[in-house]
Amino acid sequence: MVKYIIEASINNRFLVTGISLLVALFGIWAVTQTPVDAIPDLSDVQVIIKTDFSGQGPQIVEEQVTYPLSSAMLSVPFATAVRGYSMFGTSFVYVIFEDGTDMYWARSRVLEYLNQVGDSLPDGVSPTLGPDATGVGWVLQYSLLDKSGNHDLSELRSIQDFFLTYELQSVEGVAEIATVGGFERQYQIVVDPQRLAGYGLSLKHIAMQLRESNADVGGRVVELGDR
Repeated sequence: MVKYIIEASINNRFLVTGISLLVALFGIWAVTQTPVDAIPDLSDVQVIIKTDFSGQGPQIVEEQVTYPLSSAMLSVPFATAVRGYSMFGTSFVYVIFEDGTDMYWARSRVLEYLNQVGDSLPDGVSPTLGPDATGVGWVLQYSLLDKSGNHDLSELRSIQDFFLTYELQSVEGVAEIATVGGFERQYQIVVDPQRLAGYGLSLKHIAMQLRESNADVGGRVVELGDR
């Protein structure tokens, strides 16, 4: 067999040379057109659902948040696996899809099923979708330092949250800015139990009044009788 191939190649040397040149040119073109990725994305197509349930332990979060969400996500089309993780005050549900599934189609389907299960969750609990990025999308990590000592950790966190985050999110290709560390600015109300009992109030009344006092409502001018 090899003998006949060699004889045919010798007898048709011009044809063999032409085919070899075509193959070489095609190889050069393929090398120039093939995309190169330093860190290829081999992760699954997944959608992350994050839900905050402040002040609740992992067992309560599992029973009232993670389990209902995981059960609802099992019927999402083309979903191959659903993984739920419960921790103190937070629930994560990962919905894994078949290879080749469009990411934005998967996110729209998950959002559709979230709207259906929303009524079964506790009051004030609102699940949100994670960013449309994968685990290999972490490209930059930086720290915000004040070598002069004029700003504390709370002020540095405010600079990060209200200035740097918005500027970086406007950069093309950035999906999320995850901030870690520092002190978030907050207002704390210290309640005196004895005075609270003296007025006949409970912590529930205090929380309700705070919630209502922070509500924003619209207003307008009403004219009656040319006044």
